[in-house]
Amino acid sequence: MAIAKAERLMNLALCLLGTRRPLSKRELRGSIEAYMEAGNDESFNRMFERDKDDLRELGLVIETVENLDGETGYLARRDSNRLPPVSLDAEEAAALGLAAKVWQQARLAGAASGALQKLRAGGMPEAEDPYEGQHSAIEPRIPVHEAAFEPLMLACRDRRPVVFDYRKSTAARPEARQVEPWALECWRGHWYLAGYDRDRGAERVFRLSRITGKVRSRAAKYTAEVPDVVTVRETVASWAGESADRSALIRLRAGAGYPLRAKATAVREGGDGWDELEIPYGHGLDAWLVEFGPDVIVVGPADLRADVVDRLRAVAGA
Repeated sequence: MAIAKAERLMNLALCLLGTRRPLSKRELRGSIEAYMEAGNDESFNRMFERDKDDLRELGLVIETVENLDGETGYLARRDSNRLPPVSLDAEEAAALGLAAKVWQQARLAGAASGALQKLRAGGMPEAEDPYEGQHSAIEPRIPVHEAAFEPLMLACRDRRPVVFDYRKSTAARPEARQVEPWALECWRGHWYLAGYDRDRGAERVFRLSRITGKVRSRAAKYTAEVPDVVTVRETVASWAGESADRSALIRLRAGAGYPLRAKATAVREGGDGWDELEIPYGHGLDAWLVEFGPDVIVVGPADLRADVVDRLRAVAGA
């Protein structure tokens, strides 16, 4: 049905753009196959009026003209529906080319490439490509490996609630989550979704790599207001301890936990195959430490140690 309507709209647009004089409903009905197949005049009139409104909503300027016989005709003048010439300088063209490269590993690569080709055909200058023929370590890329990315991206765009199974870092099994998606962001090589969790009645951030199974959309309206600014990175950074204002002392098994070692402000050999590390302590550090399992022992502070023990017990009892 969607393909049939799209084809009907395209045929109507071509008829209105291709005529030099206004075409009446009668003439349009005799020119477009879908209109000829309409059961009666009432059905055709409803279909035509909807299509005309849809084309206008898409930006097509349709004029209504009454001829000498009092019959109403329609046309879309080309000069009223022509985009202005593309005017970009070399720096702007380079910025667009760089933005297109960011998506080259995602499914949007084809759309980004096609958009650049259309802009160049319209007069956009060719920008010198500093990455042509080489794979630079600083070339911007956004890797997308998670199957959940595309359906969530479309759900964010269309404002559609979704349902998916999500496994927290401290849980042995995933659980269903009902979410009103707001925005997707990539932070340190991982994709995150921010949205309103209906079951918990609050904003939540989800890491896409922990979504299991298919993302299922729901035909319903949002129940929570979408904020003007969604701070995905700031939220994830605070959970990862990036905004830490204290230090934690942990024991880490030698040869393990390299991400923790990279964050450490001090490292000392503790003997017996263990090292002592001082790392920034902020919200969410307990969840991160649990991911390293038996390779980490929290020495202090006491509240962090208690949180880690509680999480480990919850996993063990699941």
